[in-house]
Amino acid sequence: MLEKIKSPAELKKIEEKDLLILCQEIRDYIEKVVKQNGGHLASNLGAVELIVAEHKIFDSPTDKIIFDVGHQSYTHKILTGRYESFTTIRQFKGLSGFPKFTESEHDAFNTGHSSTSISAALGMATARDLNNEKYHIIANIGDGALSGGMALEALNHLGDINKRIIIVLNDNEMSISGPIGAIAKQLTKISSGSLYRNFKYKLTQKLIISSFGRLIRRILSRIKGLIKYMFSSKGIFFEHFGLTYLGPYDGHDIIGLEEGFKIAKNIDGPSLVHVITTKGKGNYFAEENPEKYHGVSPIGNNKVKSFTNIFGEYLVELANENQKITAITAAMCTGTGLELFREKICERFFDVSIAEQHGLAFAAGQAISGFHPFISIYATFMQRGVDQVIHDICMQKLPVTMILDRAGLVGEDGETHHGVFDIKLFGAIPNLIFMEPQNGTELKQMMKYAANHQGPTMIRFPKNATIETEEFDEINDNSIGDFQLQNLNNEISENKYAIIGLGSEFNMARNIASELEGKGYDLDLYNPRFISPISQSTLIRLEKYDKIFTLENHVVLGGFGSLLKARLIKPETHIFGLPNKFIEHGSINELRTEVGFTQENVLGQIERIISE
Repeated sequence: MLEKIKSPAELKKIEEKDLLILCQEIRDYIEKVVKQNGGHLASNLGAVELIVAEHKIFDSPTDKIIFDVGHQSYTHKILTGRYESFTTIRQFKGLSGFPKFTESEHDAFNTGHSSTSISAALGMATARDLNNEKYHIIANIGDGALSGGMALEALNHLGDINKRIIIVLNDNEMSISGPIGAIAKQLTKISSGSLYRNFKYKLTQKLIISSFGRLIRRILSRIKGLIKYMFSSKGIFFEHFGLTYLGPYDGHDIIGLEEGFKIAKNIDGPSLVHVITTKGKGNYFAEENPEKYHGVSPIGNNKVKSFTNIFGEYLVELANENQKITAITAAMCTGTGLELFREKICERFFDVSIAEQHGLAFAAGQAISGFHPFISIYATFMQRGVDQVIHDICMQKLPVTMILDRAGLVGEDGETHHGVFDIKLFGAIPNLIFMEPQNGTELKQMMKYAANHQGPTMIRFPKNATIETEEFDEINDNSIGDFQLQNLNNEISENKYAIIGLGSEFNMARNIASELEGKGYDLDLYNPRFISPISQSTLIRLEKYDKIFTLENHVVLGGFGSLLKARLIKPETHIFGLPNKFIEHGSINELRTEVGFTQENVLGQIERIISE
């Protein structure tokens, strides 16, 4: 049945009795593809009936269906003409794992970061009304994303201008790492009132199994939102924002959902349809452990220790030695390696929900009160907290350690998740010590230094697997900003050229230096460790070279090489890294090849420059 659906118009022809079969086909197809390609499993399995019902009632692309983050958009892609190409999702030159309007007219707005859907929907609604158009705008948002400050700002604005949009709250009591905060507690109260549940059970027993069958179910579905509202005043939480509250509805009952959406279509103003779903629906393992199965890797990937793993394990060691160390995450406990800290030192673990700005200012509050917080956020999401990093942490010189996980290219999640602008944003902030390790051992040394430093520190590292080797020179106050010469004799030579490989790119720099040495060229090799500051002694040393080559897993414009070049006078500095553009999705090796940031290409360019 599924492969015959080429558009939402064909979905509308499916008979009611076949809808559950269709939903099972969708689930089977999603599981099959995700097992091969990797991707977001639990969130998509939980939203199948919800998305089917939306496309049955609304008319995409005339009606605009917007997703928040986009973790739950796979069913939408399958039903909007992308059934066959869905096998390419998250693959190089294939479908994006997130909504993308250049991919389909049914993708009304690009997403990838959290809490944006209501703001986008409200902006589109004002444009629609200015154009005297009549289409519907549906903003899907999860209970986790609703905790983000941006979503609440949008609700506040919506309550003021009262535009006609439909917010669909997909409430699965999970963001990624579980429900956090007062909003989550409020939603639980709404969905679990005992009086309503008892009434529903008795009514269902008397009427649902009667001979009227689906007709009775439709009638009940139309009135049950009102019945729930009579028995629970909790929906008034949303009505304070000027929303007409409908629900909560069973997110796996297509008939009930359709009736709820029909009611919402006829409301002249903003409405919220509250839907209760089960994350991972239909897959026992994903239902039992939705945090683990939120995002999965393709079958056959070997588990290796990553920078994230090493960070999480070593932070527990440091915190056991120092009772003032705390750990903070923004709804990404597992993704940032903090689950061990949460388990072992729960009283000093804080999940602030999807609220990076709040998390950073929260960390500043702890720091000014005598603690040393480690706050770990993906580099791409740290973009949201630029003001807090500058104003609340660095300007006050507070001892907060900011961990930028997933720095550089991340692969299949694509342009919304690559962490390639962080050095540009944070690399020149006064009072901040910004570092990047070449491997796991150096990461530990940086963390150890940061834990004892009475000022702001930042450490970026990639998604990559890494190794732990022999001890490096310990980082201390006297070595801040010093680049490490990594020649075999560890002495400054008379070479005219130097190659500097930042972080994990040091391995490429070392390989290139070795290749060139075999061809008769000699280069001094440096592991910089520090993005900023750069010590005066290091700058004096680098001024002796004719040519300097830098490598970094970051855009070249405004990155590490640019910062270094701006500080030097004599050397001719050549910067190698990523182009200053949004880079698509695919494996990291495919993307590096696509943009020309490979060892072979960089080696060839350096050799040509030296031989000129």
